[in-house]
Amino acid sequence: MYYYRKMFGFVHLYNGQEAVSTGFIKLLKQQDSIACTYRDHVQALSEGIPARAILSELLDKATSCCRGQGGSMHIFSREHNMLGGFAFIGEGIPIGTGAAFTSKYKREKGPAFGMLGVHVDGMDVLKVREVAKEAIGRARRGEGPTLVECETYRFRGHSLADPDKLRHPAENAHYAARDPITALKKYLIDNCLASEADLKAIDKKMDEVVEEAVEFADESPVPSKSQLLKNVFADPKGFGIGPDVRYRCEDPKFTEGTAQV
Repeated sequence: MYYYRKMFGFVHLYNGQEAVSTGFIKLLKQQDSIACTYRDHVQALSEGIPARAILSELLDKATSCCRGQGGSMHIFSREHNMLGGFAFIGEGIPIGTGAAFTSKYKREKGPAFGMLGVHVDGMDVLKVREVAKEAIGRARRGEGPTLVECETYRFRGHSLADPDKLRHPAENAHYAARDPITALKKYLIDNCLASEADLKAIDKKMDEVVEEAVEFADESPVPSKSQLLKNVFADPKGFGIGPDVRYRCEDPKFTEGTAQV
């Protein structure tokens, strides 16, 4: 969809890093919140936001989770307690801190300081899950947050606009052999937890979900012009939009100085 010029701006992929969001977010409870940087599409999926709502957001459509106002790097869902993706590194920290303070204030969790650091192989979803389980458990016990460094290797360039010509092919091949999705499939089969047929059925289902999301997003309407200032100002009608939700400057009387404002 990006190369068909149906997505605008930058789109940053998550290929090779799927084990991190899956290992953590699937252990969270409904009342837990997350805040992240860009590449937030996979976190949004892991959090339970429908694929059609996410893809519609990437296409800036009115049917999306942010009504087309967030775009690729700013996916938000109050319903799913996803506090947003943020384009600048570190922007999510004060948001997460605020959420932690809110939880502390409501006496739902313990102190939001005193941080333990842990390193984990971010290409192994099961190892990530174990670390996440302990980190989340510590938070629920009131023992504070945990800084978890998940060491991963992204398979694509910085964004879809990045031709990714700077990395050595041997380096790419080395990490491709550690693909977290391929590794998990092998683990499931080797331990008789799933068959090849089971996994093919899942792949087929995912293809259907993606195709449906693409069709839904592509056919969805773009946001109306009257929505431009919604969620920007507390009183958007006080900033150039009249009671009829039209811009006041569209009123012929506006330039004459006789429009009712």
